Amino acid sequence: MRLNDEQVGLFRDQGFLLVESVFDGKEVDALREAFRRDGLIPGEQRIMEEHGDTVRAVYSSHRRQPEFAALVRSSRLLGPAHQLLHEDLYLYQFKVNAKPPFTGDLWAWHQDYLAWKVADNLPAPRLLNVGLYLDDVTEFNGPLIFIPGSHRNGLVSEGRRREQRSEQHLDPDDIRLTESQMAGLVQEHGMQSPKCPAGSVVFFDPEVVHGSAPNMSPFPRKLLIATYNQVANQPRPVNEPRPEYLICRDTTPLRTADEPLDSLAGGGAK
Repeated sequence: MRLNDEQVGLFRDQGFLLVESVFDGKEVDALREAFRRDGLIPGEQRIMEEHGDTVRAVYSSHRRQPEFAALVRSSRLLGPAHQLLHEDLYLYQFKVNAKPPFTGDLWAWHQDYLAWKVADNLPAPRLLNVGLYLDDVTEFNGPLIFIPGSHRNGLVSEGRRREQRSEQHLDPDDIRLTESQMAGLVQEHGMQSPKCPAGSVVFFDPEVVHGSAPNMSPFPRKLLIATYNQVANQPRPVNEPRPEYLICRDTTPLRTADEPLDSLAGGGAK
């Protein structure tokens, strides 16, 4: 898969790009089943909703499920990532954010790079988020919302480093954007919320401001996010690095290797 010039220009301009129906129904079903299996495995990589027994997020599933191990090398994800970032890439983070029906909570307004700069001492925003929707996305089930063009001015806030680095999976409270910051950004740029069928992919810049509302509907909304980083842009943690389930240690450059995702169930990631 290769983005055309118009698509690349749109990504550079607005900070995100939606490509619909990149993966077919059988592939999406296989990925959903892989997530279901992985969500049953207890451990620090599995984050539960604060008020309830439903899964909010699962990290590093590519280390446990063969479908996800294959997915991160797919030409449909890695190809455009190489095209947009140009250099050798490795997987910086892998997660699935799950918004269960009725109970899926919000994700506050933030910029991903600021979180990584504060927590991991990441030198530069030379990364790419690749989001794959595992469910249909509508206006009802807590869709991702972007502030288009908000990435072009860099970080809205520099945040501040805590005396003791947080190891939580969530963005620290001190890097969430304030109401006044958001009001100014929305006045300048507006808001956009892509709606699409399951199997669609959204590429988004690590500095574009984004968030999402709670899921008040009876419909699930699972979003898989693979974050690719340039090999030359590795974290330089001041203290002990964050756990490997949050930030990948393997910085070997990834090479494209397409495998049929719907025929891998029952194996194990190597």
